[in-house]
Amino acid sequence: MKTTPAKHLGFAAILILGAILPQAFAQSQNNEKTLKTPAEARKASAAFAVKISGHGSPIIFIPGMSSSGDTWTTTTAHFQDQHTCYVLTLAGFAGQAPIQAPLLSTVREELAAYIETHHLKKPVIVGHSLGGDIALDLAAHHPEIVGPLVIVDSLPFLAGAWFQVKTADEAKPMIARMRSYMAAQTREQYEQYVRSAASTKYMVTSPADLQVITQWGLASDQATVSEAMYEMLGQDLRDDVSHIASPVLVLGSWSGLKDQLEQNGVKITQEQVAGTFQEQYARLPHLHFVMAEAARHFIMWDDPKWFFQQLDSFLADPVTTAGNRGFAGK
Repeated sequence: MKTTPAKHLGFAAILILGAILPQAFAQSQNNEKTLKTPAEARKASAAFAVKISGHGSPIIFIPGMSSSGDTWTTTTAHFQDQHTCYVLTLAGFAGQAPIQAPLLSTVREELAAYIETHHLKKPVIVGHSLGGDIALDLAAHHPEIVGPLVIVDSLPFLAGAWFQVKTADEAKPMIARMRSYMAAQTREQYEQYVRSAASTKYMVTSPADLQVITQWGLASDQATVSEAMYEMLGQDLRDDVSHIASPVLVLGSWSGLKDQLEQNGVKITQEQVAGTFQEQYARLPHLHFVMAEAARHFIMWDDPKWFFQQLDSFLADPVTTAGNRGFAGK
């Protein structure tokens, strides 16, 4: 049995991408990529739908690839007596109407405009997976408007861990080959892969939760998933995170990754996975990292008690908690 080097690991990179890459490049688009200005974003507000509940200081929740805002239903129930919860569902995902690419950077700018237009004072931003990337990118580009961040199982440079490369440029040929290969898939093949749950089965423990994820995938726009994956793979936020002024809580998982890799005869340790997070977040000034013991990628579903304990503790005093760059691999 071989052991994978720690520097090449990362749940967000291996498990998440392994789950959705085969579906992601099924219908690549050659659209001109024009980023909307904040003024245009205020007019359009098309990059995401928002569901608002609760009362109190604001928290914004961003779900992951192909996911609905319902990812956060139990989380908002936990917080809505003390916070106003703004739950996003991104365009093209889980039944939402798609927009022209690029999605991630457009969401970033439209969300910045939304925060300013609605006078949200330093909102907490909670992002899961792809939503975590958007949260990091938002805080790096607009550090003055966001409050504490909670990043749930996401890395700032997914392609690095997935393709075992040091830079985004090194990953480009592999991304291009994969994109070309997957562009040959039909819609029927796309749906067959989503239904097979070949890799998504490692993201959650409950069969009922797996069924929910599958339905979201089937309801997502195939071209949007393709372009969002292409944009996410091309991102390297490792230097950008140095501009984030907010305290940040990063929660990682490793249980699903361990199970997935063991199917291929590869052993992995919790410390190795934690090492990847530590390496990729090295330039983040104010960080507190904790690894979930048993929860899979959807930590908020698999171990809600532990998840809420981490968020409650962090949000009670985020500056102190993240001020010492705590890094708990266990």
